[in-house]
Amino acid sequence: MTATQDDSYLDLDQARQLFAASIDFTIGLEEEFALIDPETLDLVHRFEELYAACKADEVLTDSVAGELISSEIEIRSGKSQTFAEAMERQREHRARLFATAHELGIQLAATGTHPWASYLDQKIIDTAHYQRLRQELRWVAQRNNTWSLHVHVGVRDADRAVAVCDHLRGVLPELLALSANSPFLDGQETGLHSVRTEIFTRTFPRCGVHEPFGDWATYADFVDLLVRTDSIVEATQLWWSVRPHHAFGTVELRICDAQSRGSESFALAGLIAACIAQSALDYDDGGLPEPLRQRQIEENLWRAIRHGMDGRMIDFELREEIPTRAAVEQLVEWTAPARKLMGIDVAIPEANGAQRAYAATAGGARVEDIYRESVAETQRTYIPEGVSTA
Repeated sequence: MTATQDDSYLDLDQARQLFAASIDFTIGLEEEFALIDPETLDLVHRFEELYAACKADEVLTDSVAGELISSEIEIRSGKSQTFAEAMERQREHRARLFATAHELGIQLAATGTHPWASYLDQKIIDTAHYQRLRQELRWVAQRNNTWSLHVHVGVRDADRAVAVCDHLRGVLPELLALSANSPFLDGQETGLHSVRTEIFTRTFPRCGVHEPFGDWATYADFVDLLVRTDSIVEATQLWWSVRPHHAFGTVELRICDAQSRGSESFALAGLIAACIAQSALDYDDGGLPEPLRQRQIEENLWRAIRHGMDGRMIDFELREEIPTRAAVEQLVEWTAPARKLMGIDVAIPEANGAQRAYAATAGGARVEDIYRESVAETQRTYIPEGVSTA
């Protein structure tokens, strides 16, 4: 989407109409990958070359996109009527993207951060949108060499979409903890499970967790204020971790680290989609509780960043700590009606990416060796069985 096209989505009346016409629980998946050298595992600035090759593919031409830096590419499932359809489409997109990258001598990696790449070496891709961000954000844009998973779910009615976003703020820490897959930076263990969150969510403006808006009118009034005060010129400059997407009439959740295993990426996306849908169903039944306060969410968000699935979360209703795994299991239980409706099955892995990485370092493995195995795992698990990139 070009910057010029995106400007129109700051028309809040038009966006509201788009939500009014939205179809409940359509699905869109977006997966980001790092471009690396197969031998050294260093990032390579070859987005434009890979993007051009993908545009020549009849399927990938509408499914690939750039994301700020020239060592990154994103593939999108496109709007799908069911989660099963979204996965099937994304499997084909994965296979074609990995094959195209292989032909160019590029390997694809899927972790929240690159373990040793310097942000000082990163290049911003040459589009009007991203060059504007480079000028506006300076160090913040330069620093953001991170990779993530985004999920869109159609939600009918703008007020309902805002209520869903308000509620989902409270489950962002659990979803982040489950996804944690960025323990390394600058060649070292950070002691964090998602250092990516500290780089992106904590530094970009209008990012992280917004305060509850309550309804579309309040939300639109604030966005209008941002436009009139020259704070934003595009709807995509609203980088909140969960947001109403003006162009698609969806609720988009975007807090999670990229997943090294293809199956875990789908499982995580399924749980995210179910959380969005269940929030909408609870809204319809009058069962959505009051949104959590900002300070409450921040406490659990830090726990997710620091300890991931190894930590504990605060249950604010019980006013006590519970294991983070138990908190995630509660999400799985809560979303059972939505998952049944949408045909989504969710399995929580025994250990996520960060847990596996820390277990390996505890056993004496080097950061480079852990990353090499992660990249190999991505090649094994993102490419559908029976498809070869050799």
